[in-house]
Amino acid sequence: MEITKNDVEQAVGLLKILVSTPSVSRDESAAADRLQSYIERSAPFLERVHRHLNNIWCVAPGYDVSKPTLLLDAHIDTVKPVAAWTKHPFTPVIEDDCLYGLGSNDDGASLVTMLHIFYKLCQSPQNYNVVFLASAEEEVSGKDGLEAVLPMLPPLSCAIIGEPTGMHPAIAEKGLMVLDCTAHGRSGHAARNEGVNAIYEALPDVEWLRTYSFPKVSPLLGAVKMSVTQINAGVQHNVVPDMCKFVVDVRSNECYSNQEIVDIVTANVKCDVKPRSLRLNSSSIAMEHPLVKRAMELGREPFGSPTLSNQALVNDVPCLKMGPGESSRSHTANEYVKISEIRQGMEIFAQMLDGLKL
Repeated sequence: MEITKNDVEQAVGLLKILVSTPSVSRDESAAADRLQSYIERSAPFLERVHRHLNNIWCVAPGYDVSKPTLLLDAHIDTVKPVAAWTKHPFTPVIEDDCLYGLGSNDDGASLVTMLHIFYKLCQSPQNYNVVFLASAEEEVSGKDGLEAVLPMLPPLSCAIIGEPTGMHPAIAEKGLMVLDCTAHGRSGHAARNEGVNAIYEALPDVEWLRTYSFPKVSPLLGAVKMSVTQINAGVQHNVVPDMCKFVVDVRSNECYSNQEIVDIVTANVKCDVKPRSLRLNSSSIAMEHPLVKRAMELGREPFGSPTLSNQALVNDVPCLKMGPGESSRSHTANEYVKISEIRQGMEIFAQMLDGLKL
């Protein structure tokens, strides 16, 4: 499967269109419209371009229910631009080998690379079915993104989630859980020795959260990490606060489910603990899976990723995260991706997926 100069130019052209169309999470409709129009113009061989909300997907022609099915997913949404941008975030600019613009690296490069590899796979008989998905709301783990579309897709055998990984496969990914904690006291006048200060009641729990080490450590993802990131208490300076609320960011490894972590926390603290969601667990794929083995044959190095992606939502389906660009550029001012990285991504995906046996 040959990747031509024209293939790369088409992918870069689409990326420029997407960068110039603001698509902050939950406001992706304009970008979804332009992407849908692009696919309908550029891929007349497709029977249909499907859409649900701001998610767009296509199934390669010749779908065969007896074959396994591979999902290629990348997200269409971006974070909001940070204040430190010196370039215009929605004006794609190419300087030397770099294309600057919000979403160019996260996740536009993966999206355009995967779409054009999907086109190539459509033109070449494979031992598996292929589905391409441009999903919404990934940056906020929204329920109107991949999660809403999964029941509408054909049964999946495995998936690649496109994210900037330097084209190395992330075979494990930390999960995410946010805990809302409340410590209780009793109000009183701060000038007198009365009341129970809820802030002081919270301090031992905050200290336990800061110092506790979960005994099971992942060889790929390391230890579970808990961080108290927000705290709020009191109504004015002379009133002993009767309530102290704080937020804990939890990054789980594959050794614990989010529910198991909640159970351990609640058994060791006095405050009330309420998880906002339990659905974003850690995920992993076996080293022996054909996707991983083919990537390694091409010299790509498996690793464990500390950042969350749609990988957490593809439940019970072997899945890895992989794409052009670098994670360190995501969510930063003057975000960019290299044109050479897009070409490399297309070439590696072509070698990895063409003729793959699942």
